[in-house]
Amino acid sequence: MAVTGIIGKKVGMTQLFAADGTVSPATVIKAGPCVVAQVKTVGSDGYQAVQLGLVEAKPTRENKPSQGHFKKANVPATRVRREVKVADGGEAPKAGDQVNVSIFADGERVDVIGTSRGKGFQGVVKRHHFKGGRATHGSMFHRAPGSIGASSYPSRVVKGMRMGGHMGDARVTTRNLKVLRVDADNNLLLVEGAVPGGPNSVVVVRKAVAAKKIKVAQVEPVKKKGKK
Repeated sequence: MAVTGIIGKKVGMTQLFAADGTVSPATVIKAGPCVVAQVKTVGSDGYQAVQLGLVEAKPTRENKPSQGHFKKANVPATRVRREVKVADGGEAPKAGDQVNVSIFADGERVDVIGTSRGKGFQGVVKRHHFKGGRATHGSMFHRAPGSIGASSYPSRVVKGMRMGGHMGDARVTTRNLKVLRVDADNNLLLVEGAVPGGPNSVVVVRKAVAAKKIKVAQVEPVKKKGKK
């Protein structure tokens, strides 16, 4: 199938040991199953994509317009819906088709899109990694931002000035994560490293847009010191 992504939920983190004993941190994602609720084409919408719905055990209540939307596709109503692109070539998806974690393979590179953890209002030290001032000897400048602009010109705070404010709870894309294991029977996907969001948060896993080549470690022979 030409669908390039899937909706999932972050379960947590664990470790995977390779045959040679190396350990890799891994994030467990319960990916899918998903259903195609709508197909968008170049003729009707100007681009190719599909709207996926995450199938959950708990049913969702929808208003009449949404009920008609799902009834047209002949699929059950889903609470979590996301739009993913369709790759050129391959079998064109249809409304009602099922998408599961088998669209990925071990060793493949993926991008994970999610919402980062919200941290509320934070100062410049935590939000922008400012150094701060001295903490002793009568200093009255500890974690303050310092000067934020000149008084005579431009007589205003320049747009984009790094200051304290709301931190986190934003859309974050982590690129080029390696797929360590695909468990199609349990709809589980294990990717190397961390992904944005907390446990049970919704993420979108897609095939890497700019996939990097996987580097294979090569052991060089040890050169002996001494005369030839």
